[in-house]
Amino acid sequence: QVQLVESGGGSVQAGGSLRLSCVAYGNEYSIYYMGWFRQVPGKEREGVAAMDTGGEIIYYADSVKGRFTISHDNAKNTVYLQMNSLKPEDTAMYYCAAGGGTWYPHNPRPRDFPYWGQGTQVTVSS
Repeated sequence: QVQLVESGGGSVQAGGSLRLSCVAYGNEYSIYYMGWFRQVPGKEREGVAAMDTGGEIIYYADSVKGRFTISHDNAKNTVYLQMNSLKPEDTAMYYCAAGGGTWYPHNPRPRDFPYWGQGTQVTVSS
């Protein structure tokens, strides 16, 4: 089993920055890919950014390209999401996710990520 613990959410004004962190505990050697999803009430969870732990395959949603950066520190079993130039439409609950099976880097699906964190709220005010 793998446990994911997130941190780094909060409130910020438009144009500001936040960095989310997610540490994997447990059988972290079974993880092949990690990512960040976000969800607002009444909408489906959407993939924001994802990558394989080797750093060779990286996905970004079109809405965050050029503003968000995902990275992974193997030594710390941690994945980060650096969010710059935040917009009010980035407001959501952000979830860290991980998996070790098959995933689709061009369109990460929540169902391909069996491990999830508890979520951290990001609120961007205008």
